[in-house]
Amino acid sequence: MNISPLKGDFQNVTMDWAAAWLAAGAATTSGIKLYATILTLGLLQRFHWVELPAEWKIFGATWVLALSGTLCVIEFVADKIPIVDSVWDGIHTFIRVPAGAVLMASAFTDVGPVSRVLAGLLGGGLALTTHSAKASARLAANTSPEPFSNGILSLLEDALTVFLLGLAATHPWLAALFVAVVLLICAVVIYTCFKFTRLLFNKLSRWFGGAPATSA
Repeated sequence: MNISPLKGDFQNVTMDWAAAWLAAGAATTSGIKLYATILTLGLLQRFHWVELPAEWKIFGATWVLALSGTLCVIEFVADKIPIVDSVWDGIHTFIRVPAGAVLMASAFTDVGPVSRVLAGLLGGGLALTTHSAKASARLAANTSPEPFSNGILSLLEDALTVFLLGLAATHPWLAALFVAVVLLICAVVIYTCFKFTRLLFNKLSRWFGGAPATSA
């Protein structure tokens, strides 16, 4: 299956929906597992399972595969250790969201600048939503004394990333529906986990001698 970049300009865009949904899927998963996203896209390109948009073809380069693979392994380990996973998420707030914006915008190679800015904003929004849900769920899990929930959540995120990208590459319209379901679940997770994240912040505040957080 060949997936080409989107064509056109802001006034007259001839959309390749397969490329659009692959880009949306990549932006969505970058908020969860950025390095696994890059590695998966690179392997898809390297083994000719899909032809990526022009600016994504570098993901199939040996050095990119090696770097993303190394970072993916580091994240795989860090993401399964209580507290370390939340620290990792905190640092990657400033990496995953911009990466989602760049991924989405760079898939639109032959469109006008306004279209690329809008695509970047959409990609950043998708990454922010999934990252926020992931970080909130991890903070909630860290309020529990048992250490297994972190590993289970991490494995589910690994599987979700690979599955969604594979689905976007082979069945774009089904992937579009799946992305919508994922975003809905993320919204529910963010809302549900809010009280647990407040509990953790209150605990941290007491540990460091500060006053507990108050409700808005």
